[in-house]
This record gives sequence, structure tokens and C-alpha cells, in this order.
Amino acid sequence: MSETQAYLPSAAWQEQAHVKGMAAYQALVAESEADYQGYWARLAREFVTWQTPFTQVLNESNAPFFKWFEDGRLNVSYNCLDRNVERGLGDKVAIIFEADDGAVTKVTYSELLAKTAQLANVLKSRGVKKGDRVVIYMSMSVEGVAAMQACARIGATHSVVFGGFSAQSLRDRVQDAGAVMVITADEQLRGGKALPLKSIVDEALADGSCPTLKDVIVYQRTGGKIGWVEGRDHWLHELLAGQSTVCEPEWVEAEHPLFLLYTSGSTGKPKGVQHSSGGYLLHAALTTKWTFDLKDNDVFWCTADIGWVTGHSYIAYGPLALGGTEIVFEGVPTYPDAGRFWKMIEKHKVSIFYTAPTAIRSLIKAAETSEAVHPARYDLSSLRLLGSVGEPINPAAWEWYHKHVGGGRCPIVDTFWQTETGGHMITPLPGATPLIPGSCTLPFPGITTAIVDETGNDVPNGQGGILVVKKPWPSMIRTIWNDPDRFKKSYYPSELKGYYLAGDGAIRDADTGYFTITGRIDDVLNVSGHRMGTMEIESALVSCTELVAEAAVVGRPDDTTGEAICAFVVLKRPRPTGDEAKVIAKQLRDHVAKEIGPIAKPKDIRFGDNLPKTRSGKIMRRLLRSVAKGEAVTQDTSTLENPAILEQLGQAY
Repeated sequence: MSETQAYLPSAAWQEQAHVKGMAAYQALVAESEADYQGYWARLAREFVTWQTPFTQVLNESNAPFFKWFEDGRLNVSYNCLDRNVERGLGDKVAIIFEADDGAVTKVTYSELLAKTAQLANVLKSRGVKKGDRVVIYMSMSVEGVAAMQACARIGATHSVVFGGFSAQSLRDRVQDAGAVMVITADEQLRGGKALPLKSIVDEALADGSCPTLKDVIVYQRTGGKIGWVEGRDHWLHELLAGQSTVCEPEWVEAEHPLFLLYTSGSTGKPKGVQHSSGGYLLHAALTTKWTFDLKDNDVFWCTADIGWVTGHSYIAYGPLALGGTEIVFEGVPTYPDAGRFWKMIEKHKVSIFYTAPTAIRSLIKAAETSEAVHPARYDLSSLRLLGSVGEPINPAAWEWYHKHVGGGRCPIVDTFWQTETGGHMITPLPGATPLIPGSCTLPFPGITTAIVDETGNDVPNGQGGILVVKKPWPSMIRTIWNDPDRFKKSYYPSELKGYYLAGDGAIRDADTGYFTITGRIDDVLNVSGHRMGTMEIESALVSCTELVAEAAVVGRPDDTTGEAICAFVVLKRPRPTGDEAKVIAKQLRDHVAKEIGPIAKPKDIRFGDNLPKTRSGKIMRRLLRSVAKGEAVTQDTSTLENPAILEQLGQAY
């Protein structure tokens, strides 16, 4: 990595940045090392408005269930909305919403506060109170952001479920959270198509297995035909009529759960990551300011969905806490053509653009195929900063992004973080950090990352190992909802000396000390920046009981999505080949889409009479990974019970 060209911040960039140069970065790191609690206390007072100031910074008495600022009280919605109106930003545009068809709506801070307050009053009128859980199953919309803010305003804990998840996935989350309400829409618009939402909610709730659920609130987006359950279902616009645009915020303790967000684990059951109010808001705001160098006149665009943590931290909370102006986009990057992102940057004068490597790689492919959608055809001169999120960005895509989108003048912040961390952990600061394509560079000031071996001992720079965080930080996961034992086992295993286990492998450069993420160390795949457990997909395949006897899922590198899902399947009938195999493979993909969602469809399905197993019956997944990559199997197969099976698995459908 040290032989790769480094891109230094320009003098002009350093001069105007919030963190000006490496000396300023090092000073922040030194401050955090000299007085860790004092450092975070200073920032918490600077970035968060407290109704009751905290006196205790970090409580470590029940590690790893750490508490931050626990005797302080605040309201997250107040910090994002009222505070900005009170400081004279009421007429400033908070959200520029661009619909799938290109229609644009601008919402000011005063308007967003009024909309949020009305929606909060709707929730209260239906009996939702502090501590209740509300599931939000919506597409990208102003209403989706307002629903999150409305929950925060009254102290309800929201759980946003990505609008591409299936009825079964939605049911699992409603059940686990014990949700009292689902907020959804009739349909969502993506790529010129109306896709169902309300009908999926109906399917999820049809069997009566969600006894806590009382109400379904429906935002009328398309006017499409939907089913209706009297007494349970309510139109949002009807409930909003006559509601006051004032709703006093519920002041909650800093550790009050702001949201649950379900993420895949290495077992089949999704886990509800629980985040706090105070510590989470601090890090969302702080990283938005320092990593993105957000200024008052910026137009910030994070292309993530609110169903993922990136949409929480860098759409719903971080930019709004700083009084920023942001884009919320309903559609997809390839509709009506693959120039959509570039056209929107030109139209809205976007200055900060934050997207995923998967999107970048697919747009590279489109630009190489058609000159008409190449970024060079658009005026992207408003851009001053680019960002990457969701997975490591490969150097070739980094260079293309830098040259063709950023015009060679925009720093790229390659951000490493997770649902569980709440915000950026390892990232360049654009006015300080020399950039090396493919590396997420250095820890965010105040974050203590390290690379260790299986016993928690540091490994030398230049040697790969397990990525850990040695000290608690304000926006960290607090627990797994209803499963504290799983939280401890997953993130604080006893052999790692009390360090947080990120679940990723990494290597630190011997010369620069820069971090590069090398991939997951557990059975979790990263497909287009979305984490999916192999066990979850295996469970979905095996649930096709009339067909599937056994299944194993692994990942393989993919030029577009970063990682592709490969499924190895044993059927309850003779192994199919040719056209028959293609038909069954499609049937299984459709089944997985129904069970989990379209994003979980395997790219490759391979059929065998059996799976490669040891004589003790353990599936040899390392062999499956080699087969999935198309590599010759050179590993030791002496413990393999059935070596001939590997030849059967060569054909992908």
C-alpha cells in the first residue's frame, strides 16, 4: 500500500476545513488519549443541547453494558428541528425531496418541525407513549424522516424496516420488537414501477402472530388499490387533519433507546441493535461535521435508504442536527437512465455526495457502455467532497470516482463503520488526511481501533488480524434487544480482553499506520453494502421444504456488488441439470426473495447429490468458497468423506 500514490489535501482545502491539517487531527487524538472522558464531555456539551446537563460521562460499572451521559436529559427531535428554528434557520431548506419521476419538493426547517409535530400528535392520539416500539416500513420520503423524528419527539423507539424486505422478515421484526404500530405507505415508486408496501404489511400480520400490534398507519403515496382492515388501518392524511403543529418534546434520559435496527448475524435470527439517544446523536452530528466537513451552504446527499443505518445517521439525524440542507431521493440510480445521479448533482448543486462502491461500480459499467450517461456529460462543478460507505472501495473504482466524478479535485472519505457503531470509526478527515485508494486510513479522533490475534494481543503492523475497538465510545451498540447474552457473546467474547469485536479482518500498513479492511471473519456476507447472514439465507432455502434437503451459502468476490451470494443445494430428488436446473434455480431464488427480500437472492445456485463434508458430518465451507470463486481446490481434502462431490458442484445456475 505504501507504494500506492497518496493524494494530499490541497492548501485551500486545509485552510477552510473544520479540522485543518494533520497537526489538528493529531491534537484531537492527543486530547482524547490524555483525558478520554473529558474529551467526549467537551464535545457532548458543544454538539448536543441538554435539558438537564449530565454530570457523569461514562459508567463502566456493568461492562460491556456501558452508559454515557446517563444522568443527562435531552430530546433528539428538539436537537434536530426546534433548535435550528430557534437559531433563525426556520426558513432554511432542510430537505430537497426528489421523487422517482423527478418531481421536487423543498421542505424548510419550520415546515419539517410542523410536520413532525403533527405526526407526533397522531401517534399520541393512538396511545403511543414513551418506550413503545413503532415499526416504520416505508420508502425514501419526507414522511419517512418525519416518522422517525416524530417517534424521537415523544420518546417512542422506532425500528425502520427496509422497504425491500419480505412479509416474513417484517413479521419477525414486529414480533421481536413487540411493536404497537406500523407506519407504512400504500405503495412505493422505484424505477418507474409501483411496488407493494401495505399488502406486504397485511401478509405479515395476517396470521395474528403479532399480538402487540394495534394500528397500521398508511401514507397515501400512489393511490394504488390496497386491502383494508377496519379498526386497525388508518389513513395518515385523515389522522393528520386538525392536528396541532405544536408538540412539546418528551425529555428523555441519554440512555433511552432511540431506535432498534435489525441486522443479520451468523445465526438465522436477525438481531435488534439497540442505540441510545444522547451518545448516538453526538457521534452522528460530530462525524457529519468533521468527516464531511459540512458547512452552512452545503447541499449534502447521502444516497442510502432510511432502512439502513447510513440513512439513520447521515439522513435522519446527523445533517439535521447541524442545520444542514440534504437531498432525499425516492428512486434508483439507473432510472430513467444511468445518468440520474449526475443529473441530480447538476440540478441541485450538490456539494457533498456519499454513496456505495456498488453504485459506483455499476455506474462505471454504464458509463463505459454509453457515453450519454458518462459523468463528463454533466456539470459536476458544485461537488467539493465525495464519500464511500457500506464496504471497502477497490482502488480502481476509487480512482474512477476521484477522476470522473470529482474532477480530480474532491477528496474521497472512505468511511468504515457498522450498524453497531452508530457512526464513522475509521475514516479520512478531508482537510487533514493524505488519501490512499483502497484504505479507510486512520481512526476518527477518540476512537481506539487495533488489530489483534485470536487471544486479543496486538499484531505487528503489516500483519493481518482481527479488528477491535479497545475503548467504549458514545454511539456504540448498547445491547441486542431482548438478548443481552447474545450481545456479550457476539461483540465482547471473553478471549478478546474486553475489546469490541467488529467482525472484520484488517491489516495496518507498516509505513503509514493506515487501516485496510480485508472482509468479514464470521459467516456474514456484504452484498452491495448490505449485511446478510449465511445462516439466514440457508434457512430460507431449506424452508422450501418440498424441494430442498440441505443448503450451504458462501460468498465470492463480485465486480459490481463486492460480494455475491453462492448457494450449494441438495434437493429431495435427483440432482437436476440443464434447463431443468435453471427452472429450479429460479424457483429457489423467488422463494428466498419471498422469505427475506430480493436483495438476498443467490447469484449462483449449484446442485449436488450431497455437500462436501468431513467424516464427522461438518460442511467444509472453505472448499465451497474455492468452488464458488472458480479456483482449483488445492487445500487438504484428506478429511473429506466424499471428494467426488466437488466435481458435481462446478456448474452454476
